[in-house]
Amino acid sequence: MPDQPLPACLRECHGFLRVAAVSPELVLGDVAANLVVLKRETTALAMSGARLIVFPELSLTGYSCADLFHHAALLNKARQALGELAESTAGLGCLVVVGLPLAVESRLYNVAAVLADGRVLGYVPKSFLPNSGEFYERRWFSPAATLTETEAGGVPIGVDLLFRATDLPGFVLGVEICEDLWTVIPPSSHAALAGATVLANPSASDEVLGKAPYRRGLVGQQSARCLAAYVYAGAGAGESSSDVVYSGHGLVAENGVLLAETRRFSFDTQTAVADVDLQRLQHERLKSAAFRDDEARPVFRKVSFALGGQLKGGEGLLRPLPALPFVPCAGADRRAVCEEIFAIQATGLARRLRQTRSRSAVLGLSGGLDSTLALLVLIEALKLAGMPRSAAVIVTMPGFGTTARTKGNAEKLAEALGVSLRTISIKAAVEQHFADIGHPPGLHDITYENAQARERTQVLMDVANQTGGLVIGTGDLSEAALGWCTFNGDHMSMYHVNAGVPKTLVKYLIGWAATERHAAEAGEVLHDIIDTPISPELLPVGADGQMEQKTEDTVGPYELHDFFLFHFVRHGCPAEKIRYLAGLAFAGKHEVGVIEQWLAVFLRRFAQNQFKRSSMPDGPKVGSVALSPRGDWRMPSDWGGALE
Repeated sequence: MPDQPLPACLRECHGFLRVAAVSPELVLGDVAANLVVLKRETTALAMSGARLIVFPELSLTGYSCADLFHHAALLNKARQALGELAESTAGLGCLVVVGLPLAVESRLYNVAAVLADGRVLGYVPKSFLPNSGEFYERRWFSPAATLTETEAGGVPIGVDLLFRATDLPGFVLGVEICEDLWTVIPPSSHAALAGATVLANPSASDEVLGKAPYRRGLVGQQSARCLAAYVYAGAGAGESSSDVVYSGHGLVAENGVLLAETRRFSFDTQTAVADVDLQRLQHERLKSAAFRDDEARPVFRKVSFALGGQLKGGEGLLRPLPALPFVPCAGADRRAVCEEIFAIQATGLARRLRQTRSRSAVLGLSGGLDSTLALLVLIEALKLAGMPRSAAVIVTMPGFGTTARTKGNAEKLAEALGVSLRTISIKAAVEQHFADIGHPPGLHDITYENAQARERTQVLMDVANQTGGLVIGTGDLSEAALGWCTFNGDHMSMYHVNAGVPKTLVKYLIGWAATERHAAEAGEVLHDIIDTPISPELLPVGADGQMEQKTEDTVGPYELHDFFLFHFVRHGCPAEKIRYLAGLAFAGKHEVGVIEQWLAVFLRRFAQNQFKRSSMPDGPKVGSVALSPRGDWRMPSDWGGALE
């Protein structure tokens, strides 16, 4: 990576929007004091690159003012302070959402005011007023449904307002307030269908035992249902504690994923800041037939505005950006994740074995990662199918490039797991084949390599015929993406059990099995298999007996290819955005030039090898990325365009 950070504007060029949910320190009922805090936080956050800043419900006055809301002095001060806060946004290049009580035609409304570039753009009133338990909002406020005006003081007002940035594609804001989210059909659902990609919720939800995780789930689920970003700003501990306590819970979620959260129960200002990906959200909406086909699309008024201003803040992203997106994060329950994946794979294979009434399952074991995972899954599948472990027919087929290490690991693994192992050398058969087709055995070209892969597949298929079984494929998702398989060789099987598992996840699963599920009998050999360089072992070994052919020397690091695959297929990222993200995720590990080199290889190989994926066998989908031609990925094999 370069020594100097890249320009901050690159963040928005690739569709990222920095948002902030703020729980400010509060002096209840002191509008002037609150205004100072709100102006200070707005300026500071804008200078750090925030484009959307959301403050809590009634944050100019405080939520718990109760009957003081009926006093004209408080209402007038709030209205005056709003004007000052709006003026302070001039030139800051941000959109601000702040709560206040607003009198309109002899009724009082709990509203969220939306501010930008020195003016008030609009007011969104609260639709659903809680009025049971500890809440008595109808004592002071009227619900949005009673509003008959479309303007207040010349400013648009209504629940039908969306705020669209003219200079930041994809940024359309919809607003709802606190209780609105907790209803059967939140107003934000309609706003999302009408085009809102970002949803703001100024809130004043009190805290009781168990409510925080429920609230967290509610925000996450609404962002997922709406295929949107959701910014939730809760009132803090400065509110009245007469009968309830407020914690200042702020949340930022995107399509079901929590990106940032405030520390609760603090009297100091707490802020949750994150970069949401507008391009990703738009991609998800284009893909979702349920979203596109929904007929409930109410008419909304669009309020356009320009953010303007020079984007502030250093480069980098304030959001999780794992270098290994297929591998669970460090805080995940590893056992639960791995058991779930094994269950998916094993159940799929067991179903196929039951359906075909197979007497055996034939698998080629090389001592490498993929065949090892396939064997571990096969053992689980035999249990589910009610078949004995002896039904596993495991074959190792040493060839010209087989090393003592991999062959030894195959033998030790089979013994440790209690499965029989047949050794069938392919050398003589391949040499005869070379003679038959007139290929010089010393010419180590693609014919030399593929002849071995196809011979191994022929052996497995014929053994399956002998034993009344199925051939279990071992190739993984990463190999399918790159076309790193021999057509009608290891490309073919009767059930491709690893088809949904990328290489980085294969390692993760075997690592778990080595330390937990099979630690006692096979842990040591499984760890050595993980440490063995990845190779098809099709070229002759060196004079020292060590492998000369390493896959990652030819196609590049699998950790990079899995990163490219995830962002290309799952999120539809263009090449420039993938380069940008990879540069951040692998900073300090892979130079920009290295990333560009292997990304070009990935895109070229992905486009050229669709014909292999178009004829790949059945295999279970495991995660959100799959390349089955019958399901997730349908692409013409003769694609003539450039993916770059």
